[in-house]
Amino acid sequence: MRNKPASTAAATLRQFAAERILVLDGAMGTMIQALRLDEQGFRGARFDAWNREVRGNNDLLILTRPDAIRAIHLAYFRAGADIVSTNTFSSTAIAQADYGMSEIAYELNLEGARLAREAARQAQDEDGKQRFVAGAIGPTNRTASISPDVLNPSFRSVTFDELRIAYTEQIRGLLDGGVDALLIETIFDTLNAKAAIFAAAEELEARKTKENSEIQSQIDKYVTEQRAKIQSNNEAISREKERFTGWRLKKQQEEKKIAEAVGYFTSENPITTGDVNAPPPPSKTAQRS
Repeated sequence: MRNKPASTAAATLRQFAAERILVLDGAMGTMIQALRLDEQGFRGARFDAWNREVRGNNDLLILTRPDAIRAIHLAYFRAGADIVSTNTFSSTAIAQADYGMSEIAYELNLEGARLAREAARQAQDEDGKQRFVAGAIGPTNRTASISPDVLNPSFRSVTFDELRIAYTEQIRGLLDGGVDALLIETIFDTLNAKAAIFAAAEELEARKTKENSEIQSQIDKYVTEQRAKIQSNNEAISREKERFTGWRLKKQQEEKKIAEAVGYFTSENPITTGDVNAPPPPSKTAQRS
């Protein structure tokens, strides 16, 4: 059971943020490195016979070392964090494919959210302060905007729809596990981020519950603000183009006049060209005779 419905938690979160600076937890990776786990430490009993190396798959520790992940969340809460992010940065089917573990993506997010929620509940029981859990959503290890092959710039290793499907599965697990917010982080490709935002909006719309309406409204507000900024920028660019076009037309007209004048003087009066070999003009006496 969660302490409060998500809608109530969201309202409380905004209230706290209006009153003071809220503290997010620190890095998860460095805390995991401090555990000095070997390959077997990552595998655990469940994946003891897995067909490839899994050391470095930090998200897998949600299932093989849940005690360690829960303890890290709790340590951050005890150190003063108001919000911890789940250990699910790479918990998409796309990112887990490197380890042959795409099938456990939903489970990683579900259990990752539950571990962070358990730590939040324990910290709150200790000092009475409400804590929050943000579902960490990483960019995956692929980019939808850039080709990984310099010899084939049109090639893409992942499509928008593939990202959307993977993110939807991840978000579903995080919400089912009880997160208070979704944290789309470490954006190196805005198209990947758009796929994550689209997936979040789509999943929340499918649920259509009061519990998730607060998150939905924040996504809608962000999208609306970005559209307004893009429209404003486009209008400013159009004005600059019109101004530049007018300036260029005026300059072309001036250059045409100069060219015409130069052409006239060149053909009618060779002296104006600066040609030292041009004959001198006839004298006035010669002109009168």
